[in-house]
Amino acid sequence: MGGRRRAPLGSDEDYSFVSPIVKYLLFLFNFIFWIIALVMVAIGVYARMMKHAAALASLSVDPAIMLMVVGILMFIITFCGCVGSLRENICLLQTFCICLTVIFLLQLTAGILGFVFSDKARNRVTKMLNNSIIHYRDDIDLQNLIDYGQKEFGCCGGVTFTDWSQNMYFDCKPDNPSKERCSVPFSCCIIDKDEMVINTMCGHDMQEKEYTEAGNQIHTNGCIDKLVNWIHSNLFLLGGIALGLAIPQLVGILLSQILINQIKDQIELQNYNLKHSSDPWR
Repeated sequence: MGGRRRAPLGSDEDYSFVSPIVKYLLFLFNFIFWIIALVMVAIGVYARMMKHAAALASLSVDPAIMLMVVGILMFIITFCGCVGSLRENICLLQTFCICLTVIFLLQLTAGILGFVFSDKARNRVTKMLNNSIIHYRDDIDLQNLIDYGQKEFGCCGGVTFTDWSQNMYFDCKPDNPSKERCSVPFSCCIIDKDEMVINTMCGHDMQEKEYTEAGNQIHTNGCIDKLVNWIHSNLFLLGGIALGLAIPQLVGILLSQILINQIKDQIELQNYNLKHSSDPWR
């Protein structure tokens, strides 16, 4: 059989190349992520329904839509892995293996391109953040995300705090009728922990003040520089996260490929037995 190991004489009918450990380990691996995919889709649908009840979300940055899309793709891929491993179906297993390989290569390519073209990536992130500032009041999820980022990184706006003039509510134009004209969100404010009563209006009219004067009450540095500095100082953490995402994919690819080869060997053994079933000298 092409140099492959043969079954012991007289036991060909009962011998199997397919390892139950590999088979059910791959099934368990896929089943766990299949359940996770179902939970992700359920959370995405629930979040989307709640947002429709409150306000129309911006689809381009909607976390609920992203969660549903990732969950559905993950559900389909892991379903192929589950059924393929249980039924020993080479077609489904190959589909599962190819999908994981493509996803892994896309992630690797994105990481390399992001590192090589870091300036272009920075410009792209800046455009995305500026677009998010424009739609700050349009989407409650987006608003919470920006507020969280500005509080955690101690920043305000994209490049500088005056970027908030891009938003129609915070725009500093003289004819802007908004009560928040020339202001910045509360998440930009420098909070003094010793204060008994927090001034939630601390960002009011901050864009009309000089840079140094505004810096006494709000964070004046943009979030892009803060984010870049955070990435540089947490490369090991990001590398660990990337490795944590890559290991399950590599394990899935390895197990599926091992099982595919075992199934092919088993098919060859069955064909050999069928071909020589009437040969007394086999």
